Amino acid sequence: MSNFASSPVAAVLGPTNTGKTHLAVERMCAHSSGMIGFPLRLLAREVYDRVVAIKGENQVALITGEEKIVPPQARWFLCTAESMPLDRDVAFVALDEAQLGSDPERGHVFTDRLLRARGREETLILGSEALRPMVRALLPKTEIVNRPRFSTLSFAGAKKLSRLPKRSAIVAFSAEEVYAVAETLRRLRGGAAVVMGALSPRTRNAQVAMFQAGEVDYLVATDAIGMGLNMDVAHVAFASLQKFDGRRTRRLTVAEMAQIAGRAGRHQRDGTFGSLGGEDGPGAFTPEEIEAIENHRFPPFDFLYWRQGEPDFDSIDALIASLEAKPDSPVLRAAPQAIDLAVLKRLADEDWVRARTRNPQAVKRLWAACGLPDFRKTGPEHHARFVGRIYQHLSEGSGHVPHTWFAEEIARLDRTGGDVDTIADRIASIRSWSYIAHRPDWLENPAHWAERTRATEEKLSDALHAALTQRFVDRRTSVLLREIGAGLAELPVAIAEDGQVTVDDEPLGRLDGFAFTPDSGARHADTRRLIAAADRRLAGERARRARALAASEDDGFALITEAGQSPEIRWNGRTIAAFEPTRELLRPRLRLERAAAALEPESRDLIFARLHRWLEDRTQKLLDPLERLTAAAADPATAPTLRALLAPLAEAGGIVERRAVETVLENLTRADRVAARKLGLTIGALDIFAPALLKPEPLRWRTALLAVRMRESMPVLPKPGTVAAPLGQALPGFRLLAKQQVRIDMIERIARAAHDAREGKRSFVPDPSLAISVGLEPATLNRLMLALGFRALPVEAGAIPAWRWHGRRRREEHAPVNPNSPFAALAGLGR
Repeated sequence: MSNFASSPVAAVLGPTNTGKTHLAVERMCAHSSGMIGFPLRLLAREVYDRVVAIKGENQVALITGEEKIVPPQARWFLCTAESMPLDRDVAFVALDEAQLGSDPERGHVFTDRLLRARGREETLILGSEALRPMVRALLPKTEIVNRPRFSTLSFAGAKKLSRLPKRSAIVAFSAEEVYAVAETLRRLRGGAAVVMGALSPRTRNAQVAMFQAGEVDYLVATDAIGMGLNMDVAHVAFASLQKFDGRRTRRLTVAEMAQIAGRAGRHQRDGTFGSLGGEDGPGAFTPEEIEAIENHRFPPFDFLYWRQGEPDFDSIDALIASLEAKPDSPVLRAAPQAIDLAVLKRLADEDWVRARTRNPQAVKRLWAACGLPDFRKTGPEHHARFVGRIYQHLSEGSGHVPHTWFAEEIARLDRTGGDVDTIADRIASIRSWSYIAHRPDWLENPAHWAERTRATEEKLSDALHAALTQRFVDRRTSVLLREIGAGLAELPVAIAEDGQVTVDDEPLGRLDGFAFTPDSGARHADTRRLIAAADRRLAGERARRARALAASEDDGFALITEAGQSPEIRWNGRTIAAFEPTRELLRPRLRLERAAAALEPESRDLIFARLHRWLEDRTQKLLDPLERLTAAAADPATAPTLRALLAPLAEAGGIVERRAVETVLENLTRADRVAARKLGLTIGALDIFAPALLKPEPLRWRTALLAVRMRESMPVLPKPGTVAAPLGQALPGFRLLAKQQVRIDMIERIARAAHDAREGKRSFVPDPSLAISVGLEPATLNRLMLALGFRALPVEAGAIPAWRWHGRRRREEHAPVNPNSPFAALAGLGR
């Protein structure tokens, strides 16, 4: 091999088991300083331990998102690709698994390191042969060296789980499958080691050591073993050839298959690969795939994903624009929106965020907060709220996350009780806090909290390992695993008319709408596996139900407005969606319930389209006055004086108190008032409103949309036909008067009757029949007459009071109302 040091940048390309990582470590250790970027935290930790043994603990640093060991005199750095400190001057730099530049989720990180990470004396790029045209196009002066595989990799066919040879690694693509396979091997063969990305390095090392020492002959892992974790594996068996990549479930590419299969065989020892179960079906290799893997021939890359590695921090908008910029090179493609950018864009819509981010330093701090990974896999919306709370603390006061909150969260997670899934969820959560603790200026005492989170994570990981090894497989799990080689999707699952789901007459649970509920008789530890099995097998049934929903008549849907609960949409009696507020009151965003949101994009699109069509139809039919006045308020052709009234009216859902817009009313022309009446508005003595919106169903929908806008639960709604009610919880569309609340259109009728009965400012006795007929008490009527601008004349006790028109309200009725004053009730118009 030629001397790499003679070339500023060199690339070593080839299949797995070619010693590329070992070469990089040797080259780095030969220099006075160096850095290697790895795709996995586990791999960075493994190589860190090896380099520490060579150079000494004080000379070697480990930098990952959740772990940072940086001695003052450190000269050699082992990092995850995302955590590489590119501003550090080192003699040697290497990037491992650079072909990950083609990965939609993380590819832009590896492409950026390939383009920008450089050592003073030598830079080494490690990757698959498929990367060659990209290196040639992007780095034309790079010296490229091909490394052949040290041993032969051959296809061994399909085998049942019980017939796998010793020293086999079984690869699955979900934690549920990993757990199920490991438990079955424990029952059949005495046990298996487990390797997953969720385990702490110490737990992972203990598992691998158990396998390497021969205490167990089998290892069950996720595809994390495909990224350079070196073990004495003779055979790799694929439990499945499909994985969920964060967006959809798809078949592995040939390159991904080869990356994993290549773990079989080490140095000069040959290895084999195959699948579990039968020779046919989606879990079997095709002849073309087998030939490509055995001969290490894969389609070359024609592009890599790219995103600006040095974004513009002048402003939030400049930052977003630079992150969404298109690459100049034809072999680079703009990366899909990653979760950090999705979170940034959501926070950019918040006024308080923009108010705190007015200089480049603040923008850079916001972007750093957005870089907090979504370890809990909650999605951009939920994760943005968590990041927003973090940034709120980082941008105020001392700029630190409060240690009391941090301590409370760690204490909440520092518990080892519960089943496997509960502990795994805690591990995912503690990783977020570990990441925060390893930022140098996010906490007042980061070193203390970094150690605390590390200890908690290892404690939880050990508890998870202990829980896994103690689990026992009952008949239900045996049934689920019996044909695992053929794929869970091919198990004989039956769905009864009532939604009961069974496998070989063994109950799995029930499918209600799109949500699967595990059988109540199952052990709590089994529920995740039951859900995983159902998710795979019930995909067709869920797609069928999505088509049925899309074809449903309008009467199949209902808006549910239970007092104290958030409004939601139900389909055939089952919750299908909730609402989220937008800038437009009449156009809330729909949020599908969890099971429906997890459907394939085609099914989700069908559901969204049908729900939006139904929602649009109902709002246009029931809230037409609100639609029209909202449109008029936004129409430039509407007179400005009238728009000044319509804008706040539309914002409030078609009902406002008159005194809130009194100044605006004074400026209305006669033409404005005529136009307002044509829009269905009543400019009343106390309120401006659209009477049609007070009918029971329009009132219910208007109240629901306002509850969504305010992020509040539904209030109590008045019973149909109610015009007066006792005090209690304020009813929407009613005004509080004395000890009653009265519907505002009835108030207007009483006001008109009073004005029709008077003659100028002469005293008169109003006809109380209308008020009595709707149930108004005398004190309520008296308070209403005062509010309308009438003044009572002194009368003898027991006599019917006479009234005189005063011409305008008392001055104090226009001022802010003291809640302890006699006029407090006049301010309480329930909305």
